[in-house]
Amino acid sequence: MSKKVRGHRGPELRIGDRTYRSRLMVGTGKYKDFKETQEALDESGAEIVTVAIRRINLDSKAEDSLLRYIDLDRYTLLPNTAGCFSVDEAVLTARLAREALGTDLVKLEVLGDQQTLFPDTRGLLEAAKILVDEGFFVLPYCMDDPIVCKQLVEIGCPAVMPLGAPIGSGLGIRNPYNIRIILETIDVPVIVDAGVGTASDVAVAMELGCDGVLLNTAIAGADDPIAMARAMKLGCEAGRLAYEAGRIPRKLYANASSPLEGMVEVPS
Repeated sequence: MSKKVRGHRGPELRIGDRTYRSRLMVGTGKYKDFKETQEALDESGAEIVTVAIRRINLDSKAEDSLLRYIDLDRYTLLPNTAGCFSVDEAVLTARLAREALGTDLVKLEVLGDQQTLFPDTRGLLEAAKILVDEGFFVLPYCMDDPIVCKQLVEIGCPAVMPLGAPIGSGLGIRNPYNIRIILETIDVPVIVDAGVGTASDVAVAMELGCDGVLLNTAIAGADDPIAMARAMKLGCEAGRLAYEAGRIPRKLYANASSPLEGMVEVPS
């Protein structure tokens, strides 16, 4: 019997008033072509896919538009403000996405450094407040800082997306202890975003109790993106199931699988 999970942490992922069966979200960049993108999305089982508004052709009828290859009856588009280094850029990009795609969902990125692509926390908070006040459902990409996550929730963000490691680094979850604190101190979905390298990283995030994982490079940059997309799906499902099942406590010394108590002594 699965253990009870608090608050929103039930059988489905809930973001605002929307629910999703899959807890894996995937990006659409860096693939060799749109066909590969399609196949990877299909194998991942994701229901939410991100699109970088500043990097795609928003004309869904154009031959070179990614939007021609995404089934909008199957997937929820999550436009993101990737590449924005100022509040004004991010807010304008979010507004453009709403106008072009007809969605109030936005993954908000306000970056602070070209090399690390770490978020600009002050700018992120400012942009999040502007967009929340305008009726957006803001999913902010942020540092794994419990205080910042709490502030974003207080602003009105329906979820937070702390990084696991720098974008595209493949380093996995570098600070699981901060993630645990975030999970304990806020009551909206916590979705690890950035830094995932392989399926075991996804499983670790889910075993911690995270509500979801968003990734892109780990699939698109793999030798076989289609196979890796399926691996990520399975890692997400296995990690979530293990979290719900409840792992055994860690112990320093051995604990026999077959207890010695009650055993019949064998005559010598």
